[in-house]
Amino acid sequence: MKRLELALTFLQVPLDYCLLILAGLTAYSLRYTEFITAIRPILFDLPFKSFFPTLLLVAAGWLIIFAFSGLYRINPNRKLAVDATTIIMSCSTGFAAIAVYLFFTLQKFDSRFLVLIGWLLAMGYLIISRFIIRLIRMFFYRRGFGLRRIAIIGEKNVAETIKTAISRESQLGFTVVSTAAAFEPKIQAELIKVKPDEILFTNPKTNEDETLLAIDFCNEHQIVFKYSADLFATISTNMAVSTIAGIPIIELRRTKLSGWGRIFKRLMDIIIGTLLLLVFSPLYLLAAIITLFETGRPIIYKNERVGQAGEKFLTLKFRSMYQNQSTGEQFGPAGKSALTREAELIKTNSVKNGPLYKIKDDPRVTPFGRFIRRWSIDELPQFINVLKGEMSLVGPRPHQPREVERYEKHHKIVLTIKPGLTGLAQISGRSDLTFEEEVKLDTFYIENWHVFLDLIILIKTPLAIFSKKGAW
Repeated sequence: MKRLELALTFLQVPLDYCLLILAGLTAYSLRYTEFITAIRPILFDLPFKSFFPTLLLVAAGWLIIFAFSGLYRINPNRKLAVDATTIIMSCSTGFAAIAVYLFFTLQKFDSRFLVLIGWLLAMGYLIISRFIIRLIRMFFYRRGFGLRRIAIIGEKNVAETIKTAISRESQLGFTVVSTAAAFEPKIQAELIKVKPDEILFTNPKTNEDETLLAIDFCNEHQIVFKYSADLFATISTNMAVSTIAGIPIIELRRTKLSGWGRIFKRLMDIIIGTLLLLVFSPLYLLAAIITLFETGRPIIYKNERVGQAGEKFLTLKFRSMYQNQSTGEQFGPAGKSALTREAELIKTNSVKNGPLYKIKDDPRVTPFGRFIRRWSIDELPQFINVLKGEMSLVGPRPHQPREVERYEKHHKIVLTIKPGLTGLAQISGRSDLTFEEEVKLDTFYIENWHVFLDLIILIKTPLAIFSKKGAW
């Protein structure tokens, strides 16, 4: 999901709230104009200080109705007519809710004009705003910003129809970067170079092995897989349906962390991450002072890791090793020579199998470093990574590039989402788990994500830290 679509959809919520309030204020102002009062004199007493708080509550209630009606589902190809119909039905539901409330509470409310005109204005304002948002989206699309890069694989006639529609209708938000008749090794190499956001299968007669190979390829390279509707006889529960040039297109999603799920998770990262950063600030200061007095600078250790979709970034930790034993570019030539020492320790002391290594009784760790590792205090600076958007509070652990290079294809699903400060694997055994067990837990998390699952993991994390299981 492109950031442009996420941003525009997210902005619709506060924009709709403001427009609903504007509709109410406009209706209130119109009721007191000379033209309206000449037709129907004011026989009620509704001061603005009483009207405005009620308006704020009613607008909030209408937003809830909008959300349940699907008005905020992310679908950039949805027709304006569909949005307009949903707005009319939702506003009418809100209008009916007000009428029912007044009826059952037996409240006297003489100004039916306010409710009626407010309802009409709300529908008008919201439909106009959706039209303007579409114009903004098209403005960016025509300048090549936010376009989804798509590769079309399969039957020529259907592929050409879709390609022609995409080139003709810029509002679809696609650009075709590659086409091919079959998913062959040659096209796979080309796709790795052009890096599409999506692969679309259009051949209903494609064989099962080719399809599974394509899905496996998409999972490995963090690409969205879509297919024309008659490709499969089975139905996936984790799918989305849309149309291009009148052809039904089905998208197989690896995770629910797209659209609003991604927005909610990011908001939770920012809010909770900021609060925890402030809460742990005394601990930051204490750890920094002790590290400085024990072994000097640098206090923060920067370690290159692989994040979402293979993007590399530097995780931040309190340094727990002696300077001349620490790897990384920040330590200059000593950092490079430390890699040789580390390779030797991996051979002799590592207790992990597979791509990962874990050195037990690591002689490079300082006394205080051993303490902060035991209690995961060394990882507290990673709240900075969370606020920067490189990590999330909850997710798979980020691994080093040399570890990721040893991944098998099915391991790369953990790169689908942002890595986390904590995660399902961390609360289920920490260092005691094998890599395959970690991947299974992370895969379950990715495929079954829910905001409450994140909250449960965050609550259980301190319990996992205070238990000695898997902590060394």
